[in-house]
Amino acid sequence: MTALLEVTDMTKVFGGVRAVDGCSFTVEPHTVTALIGPNGSGKTTLFNMVTGYLGPDSGRVRFAGQDVTGVDAGTLYRRGLSRTFQQARVIPQLSVLENLVAAGGYSWRQLLTTRRVGRADRDRAGQLLEEFRLSHVADLLASELSYGQRKLLEFAAVLMSDPTLVLLDEPTAGVNPVMIDTMERHIRERHEAGITFLIVEHDMSFVMRLCDPVIVLDQGKRIFSGVPSEVQANALVLDAYLGS
Repeated sequence: MTALLEVTDMTKVFGGVRAVDGCSFTVEPHTVTALIGPNGSGKTTLFNMVTGYLGPDSGRVRFAGQDVTGVDAGTLYRRGLSRTFQQARVIPQLSVLENLVAAGGYSWRQLLTTRRVGRADRDRAGQLLEEFRLSHVADLLASELSYGQRKLLEFAAVLMSDPTLVLLDEPTAGVNPVMIDTMERHIRERHEAGITFLIVEHDMSFVMRLCDPVIVLDQGKRIFSGVPSEVQANALVLDAYLGS
């Protein structure tokens, strides 16, 4: 089986600090793959390079069989590779519905000016709001949502492009246990519908029950990858991250 995402020898240096140091890994189709490691291990920097928000100093990224190294985030989104962020990114001046429409290709400045939304985009956004149980807040400004609702809205927004691969950066950070269960349910449902996931997450119980395989980073390098039970038993992982 051909990997959906191939990251090869990726390196990024900030002021002499090697945030990512020759890291390589693959994400196979139809998996929920976790990328874990201690703070400062390079996870978010890798996400930023893979998704076009940051250029690598060296290394290559291939997505769906094509070299996409250095391709900008908007182009990757339209090709089917999308992501969320540690702090949910929404447009506070737009309504919840308009945030989804903006993700689908409208200029948020245009929406602020005209508030005109095409029927097809409105219908698509409305369907996602219903699935994420946000229909009752569709007309509220995004700034009025709770933090957990903003996380759900951002997740729904990345689905407007019908992505093949979704990168989730700490989807459970800062939310309550009920919202964690909700987030897990949505990931499972989308995975069953054919979406592949790569997830950065610090909640190990969430990772161990949801993700397979698990890739472990330390000091910008991949130190191990395997199924959850192997990760939990590996001495390098226990020493670097889980704490033995």
